[in-house]
Amino acid sequence: MEPFSSKNLALQAEKKLLSKLAGRSVAHLFIDDTTSEVLDELYRVSKEYTHNRGEAQRVIKDLVKVAIKVAVLHRNEQFGPGEMALADRFRQKLRQGAMTALSFGEVDFTFEAAVLTALLTECRDTLLELVKHHLTPKSHSRIRHVFDHFSDPSLLTALYSPGYAQHLSKLCDGLRKLLDEGKL
Repeated sequence: MEPFSSKNLALQAEKKLLSKLAGRSVAHLFIDDTTSEVLDELYRVSKEYTHNRGEAQRVIKDLVKVAIKVAVLHRNEQFGPGEMALADRFRQKLRQGAMTALSFGEVDFTFEAAVLTALLTECRDTLLELVKHHLTPKSHSRIRHVFDHFSDPSLLTALYSPGYAQHLSKLCDGLRKLLDEGKL
């Protein structure tokens, strides 16, 4: 039997509460305005690509829930030294993915879906490894859902097509700002 720990109990309650309240008001506690704008634009891209408002909402809600849970774990120093190395690797790969997406958006005829897909898949696998012992299988499936959705080569190809130019421009602006501010 596991010894009682009020810290673990509080952390579990915080994660549970935040997962139930993953709406805009709670998200703003963890997600700044620029990140919110990028998430809103990702929602619009997803909605336009899938032609399914519910699916677009689900994928962004899953993204927000996972981001909040990982932030809570990090803030409460729940990751050990080995896991912090994984967290750093995840951060580096996510940053590399953002810089690659930005470069593809700014330099014509350089887009390669396979490159972004590989980066996002590596991010997914690293994040799953990081939270393996901290989050439930349901949260793991949310991580897979988000990364599998946005690493879909067809979605990425559509995003970099002329029909999505306005969305891509807004995403690039947001990513550039996040990179400049050191938030990504």
